[in-house]
Amino acid sequence: MTSSEATAASGPLVLVTRGEGDLAGVVTLTLNRPRQFNALSEAMLDALQDALDDVARDATARVVVLAAAGAAFCAGHDLKEMCAEPSLDYYRTLFNRCTRVMLTIQRMPQPVIARVHGIATAAGCHLVAMCDLAVAASAARFAVSGINVGLFCATPGVALSRNLTRKQAMEMLLTGDFIDAQTARERGLVNRVAPMERLDGEVAALCRSILAKPAAAVAAGKGLFYRQAETGIEAAYQMAGQTMACNMMEACALEGVQAFIEKRTPQWTKPTD
Repeated sequence: MTSSEATAASGPLVLVTRGEGDLAGVVTLTLNRPRQFNALSEAMLDALQDALDDVARDATARVVVLAAAGAAFCAGHDLKEMCAEPSLDYYRTLFNRCTRVMLTIQRMPQPVIARVHGIATAAGCHLVAMCDLAVAASAARFAVSGINVGLFCATPGVALSRNLTRKQAMEMLLTGDFIDAQTARERGLVNRVAPMERLDGEVAALCRSILAKPAAAVAAGKGLFYRQAETGIEAAYQMAGQTMACNMMEACALEGVQAFIEKRTPQWTKPTD
């Protein structure tokens, strides 16, 4: 981190907080460059990568919430920093670093929920698209606006094309226009929309629903979901069948099925089962 960035940031670039009570197991990662609208500088990408890696290895972490401080969720890459070293090698390294963060979100065992309270543009919209779930405030807006400065948002386009229909994704990529939270929900970019005063409650409700399920089944299901989506249908069914067979051998599934047969509530005694 540069000295100016350290001064601008109020504490670490990514704040890590842990839920308590019925939200124990929820880890919230908060982007913390509010004065720069949480732009993804190199230091921010590194801090986010480190935080995600730590949570992915944490067996007590069940759900991750990706949030942000200040007025914006994330305004994309730090354009001033990008222009300071205009070389092909630098840009390749930068975008590879960003891609690693995005793939980590998808590959970690815990579901990741984006809590979007303000604008999410370019790489910020990319972050929302790569999260497993997203809850947005009514006032949130989304855009992949690189085209407005002559830069087609190619890497965000990878994630957008896996959330929206192709024509909807192309419209955003070619125009750079904003869409509101309700449109984002209708198009599949976010799951739920709530007034700002109810945003945290909506995120918490989603977390509680996931926490009530066995961690082993959630992790296996998340991994399979993305693997099968990137392959042909026959291979997808083979992977899905293998995953379900292994899942059925887990104590949590055996207990859950038996409880269903016996018309009782499952007794999942261990939170990591």
